[in-house]
Amino acid sequence: MNFASDNVTGASTAILDAIVRSNAGPLASYGADPLSAAVTERFRALFECPDLAVFPVATGTAANAIALAALVPPFGACLCHEEAHVMTDECGAPEFFMHGAKLVGLPGEGGKIAPAALAAHLAVPARGVHHMPVRALSLSQATEGGLVYRPDEVAALSALAHEHGVAVHMDGARFANALATLGCTPAQATWRAGVDILSFGASKNGALAAEAILVFRPDLAETIAYRRKRGGHLLSKGRLLAAQLDAYLADGHWLANAAQANRMAARLARGLARLPGVRLPWPVEANEVFPILPAALDARLRAAGAVYHPWRTASLPAGESVGEGERLVRLICAFSTSETDVDALLAAAGADGA
Repeated sequence: MNFASDNVTGASTAILDAIVRSNAGPLASYGADPLSAAVTERFRALFECPDLAVFPVATGTAANAIALAALVPPFGACLCHEEAHVMTDECGAPEFFMHGAKLVGLPGEGGKIAPAALAAHLAVPARGVHHMPVRALSLSQATEGGLVYRPDEVAALSALAHEHGVAVHMDGARFANALATLGCTPAQATWRAGVDILSFGASKNGALAAEAILVFRPDLAETIAYRRKRGGHLLSKGRLLAAQLDAYLADGHWLANAAQANRMAARLARGLARLPGVRLPWPVEANEVFPILPAALDARLRAAGAVYHPWRTASLPAGESVGEGERLVRLICAFSTSETDVDALLAAAGADGA
């Protein structure tokens, strides 16, 4: 009963098979192979963007750090949610790659940045060289609270940012889960809503180790090419990254995986919500569930072998709080999570089925 993360699961069979197929024979290195070129074209078609530049990397941290470094100079600042992964879980990698630039956290319920909060920050008058100018806004899709930005919400935030000369980055570690919920096209969720760079995630949703920096602004492509190499993230055997991304995108595999994870999260949420003393402060919009549990139930689940993480309370909705004798926790479903897995946890919790 491991619901700690969608990183705890292995890779999907389709992606493992693709790696094996790509392994045979010699091919050009450092992404100059035909499969890497084909993946670029696949992404361009998927995102309806013929000028899209595609830079595969092995980790989400690399994707975020390199992307933000291309947008923010050492004397600049990047705005993000105060609980964003780039802020709290990447050991300062974005700031390291930005050579001293700062991440500045903004508040918001469920990990979402509200336009009013962004506008208020951008409205503060700059003090010349005494003030680090904001050069980027980073949005997490889905958020650290498991919520999903709608295209109109992304567009509103992007418009505010662009009015102030601020570029927009999207951390799409769970982009597939968000898109499976939104039902819109990848283009509508990104560049058509104002996103300049997307960190496109695959590792949490079936890949072995594969992400991609998708650059919608051609003027940024060259600097990212050099930064990826200089940062040690241009793999010599690039075809093995390309093979994963190719299989991930083929035949809608990425969205099918995400939809399964989302369905299991919804099933888990329904079952937990029926238990006495359990409440869900946010709706379940992707593959993450954040119940507030009675401490006794939390202890019972852990004693039964359930694995999950306690969670921060800073972005709870107004009027909601975690009382004494309660725990806010996070449970995540993966593409490989089954109804049997979910129902085992619900049974341990005392639920009567999903």
